[in-house]
Amino acid sequence: MNKSLIVICGPTAVGKSNLAIELAQTLNTAIISADSRQIYREFDIGTAKPDHCQLQQVPHFLLDICEPTEILTLAQYQELANQIIENSASFPLLLVGGTGLYIKSIVKKLLIPRVSPQYQLREQLQSLGQEQLYNFLRQIDPQAAQKISPADQTRTIRALEVYYVTGSPISKQQGQSNPEYPILQIGLDSDRDRLREKIYRRAQSMINAGLVEEVKQISQKYGSDLPLLNTLGYGEIKRYLAGEISLEDAQNDIVLHTNQFAKRQRTWFRADSSIHWFDADSPNLLKEVSLFVADWLNLL
Repeated sequence: MNKSLIVICGPTAVGKSNLAIELAQTLNTAIISADSRQIYREFDIGTAKPDHCQLQQVPHFLLDICEPTEILTLAQYQELANQIIENSASFPLLLVGGTGLYIKSIVKKLLIPRVSPQYQLREQLQSLGQEQLYNFLRQIDPQAAQKISPADQTRTIRALEVYYVTGSPISKQQGQSNPEYPILQIGLDSDRDRLREKIYRRAQSMINAGLVEEVKQISQKYGSDLPLLNTLGYGEIKRYLAGEISLEDAQNDIVLHTNQFAKRQRTWFRADSSIHWFDADSPNLLKEVSLFVADWLNLL
């Protein structure tokens, strides 16, 4: 079969992984992860990483490829994913996850500045304050400043970083085009109340599965100031281990913050009109998606 890609995206906890594994088995293909935290070793329970049994069922790529102390840039992710797509003998491959930028970097063939993080420069820039940084950005790259919120220090610093390293505005180094192979994007979503219930059950399941012990072990090994320990699911448990909140409050905070995250994911993915949406709670979901995929493949 010629090179082709099927994306399965949507908000967290909606059921992307289970559908992807079933579909991959039907198509006899592999899964490329598009999750910005599942790339890290040892961050397993809190990221809902596929378990050993699931990994035995279907080949997975771009899981556990980084140490927790490393940083994988979007450009590096894009390059790794493209290498897998280019070298694979199985098609259509499945690109599965909820990290919108990871998916967009592939399906929109984003042009991304190849500038690695400059930590010393970032510290110097941060010391100046966001108002002054944004004024600098407006002077050197007004086009980028129009797309970046005056309050968004992360993107402001990144734009300045690219400019100071390359001598060229980031807006001149960005863009997108279409990949040379066909892509089908499938979105999964649930009714909001059902998704809230799934998120609640997942948080409970993670804690029952040993999330507290996972956070404790990672903290002991790498230090509690490890940036990844401030991310969703880990930051809340870290506060519990520090004695700041109860375990019940930590779980409630995980549910609250995960619902907020799911809302942002919905907004991101719904903005892409090329995504074909399916009800994640349909009793015939696999059949519906399989028929849709089969029709698409027959047209290629």
